[in-house]
Amino acid sequence: MTLDALRLEVPDILQEDAASLADLNEQLAEARLQPQEHALQQVLSLLFRLNRSAMTLLERQRALQSFSEEYRHYAAAYCAGVAPPILFVRFCAEIATGFKRLLLQILQGRQPSRPHLAWCLYMAQHFLAQSLLRHYQLYQEPPASLWRDSHLLYWLGEHQECLDEPVAAAFQPQPANTLRGLYQQMLLLALSNPFHLAEGESPLLFSALAPLASLARLLPWDVDDDAEGQTVDLTESQPCLAYDQAPEGDSHYLRRFELGALLVALHEPAPLQSALERQLLERVRHHWLGRQQRRHARSDHAGDCSLVVGLTAIHAQLLEHRPGHCAAQMLDTSPGGARLLCHADQGRLLPVGQLVLLLSSSATPTLALVRWRHLNVEGLHLGLRYLKGLPRPVWLRRAPSAQTHPGVLQSTPVQGGGWHHGLWLPNEQFVEEENLWLQLPNVHNQAALPLPAPNLATPLVARHPLKLA
Repeated sequence: MTLDALRLEVPDILQEDAASLADLNEQLAEARLQPQEHALQQVLSLLFRLNRSAMTLLERQRALQSFSEEYRHYAAAYCAGVAPPILFVRFCAEIATGFKRLLLQILQGRQPSRPHLAWCLYMAQHFLAQSLLRHYQLYQEPPASLWRDSHLLYWLGEHQECLDEPVAAAFQPQPANTLRGLYQQMLLLALSNPFHLAEGESPLLFSALAPLASLARLLPWDVDDDAEGQTVDLTESQPCLAYDQAPEGDSHYLRRFELGALLVALHEPAPLQSALERQLLERVRHHWLGRQQRRHARSDHAGDCSLVVGLTAIHAQLLEHRPGHCAAQMLDTSPGGARLLCHADQGRLLPVGQLVLLLSSSATPTLALVRWRHLNVEGLHLGLRYLKGLPRPVWLRRAPSAQTHPGVLQSTPVQGGGWHHGLWLPNEQFVEEENLWLQLPNVHNQAALPLPAPNLATPLVARHPLKLA
């Protein structure tokens, strides 16, 4: 099998007459006056039509530059980790399609200059990277064609000696500034267990990888090489081969993903790197080498169950007030957690870090955190981490007779007697060391306590260790 540019996935030309671009900028300006969703729909329709129309190389290039500026405009609404609508994901994929078609036109011309070719390869790869990132941000599986085209663009850059040609592209989230770095940024993001990331962490990780990704190298593959690292097959529709997947393709298209220099650089001073970026990189780095260790062995355990979602609903359930439940199916379980399958529509209620109460007919209610999630054609897959201990409802007050706030007390027996207590509260409802009054059900007395720093926190809830008499 030979890799060549003709394998790039681009739509057929439906209109042989060249599209008129005379009023394109005017139409794009008018779209900006509409609400974001309507504007995106209008801009996407324009781009969809142009990508399927015959145009000269210069016309297509100018049009795509205009749409790149529109991308910057609309992407600004999602730069703070806000999840974009599916229309924006389609917009990214459609701009990538436009640059792939432009690339074919460049390659069919006479001796393109290396900077021009490098720029077009980079732009096509950038919008594929954006499509990948936004799929992960929405906890959706990227299409297989995305990886086929990404591998092919890397292959073309390798053979055209364009991999390390710097490209000035002021996009957000920040991409690497070469084709090699951008492609490896995508690989590292895909290897970082992206469906386990909390809301908003995918763009943050993508930006954190930008200055580091080009330090990695895809090296020729050698069957006798037993070094750590992943194997990339440039003919496959996946980022890397699974750890236990034997390479079956032509070794000419296999690469060993060497991360040695990158792993060293992670521990070097990086003044422009934020503390959050540093923590996130440290958290995901062990996934890059291909070994995902399980602390507990899992066993199949099919059966119906339900989830009480969120701290307020759990508090009501523990008081037997019967709040609404989310139906789910348990797929497997272990002493440390479980994997569930829910309806896809439940996704907005169940972000990574959500506190839930698992109810099943065969066990006592179990407090848990959503550890990861993945959306596919079967539905929404959830990974739960069990929080061992007895959950109890409590009320919190800022003064003995002030308004009550719900909380959940997690109490775990300690070997030799006594209990460990953890108080679950919504994030940022109270501040550290604030004096609170705590009351248990059927207990008239209230305990006064300063709220300690949390020992476990997610984007939604935090657990504060307590010492209760």
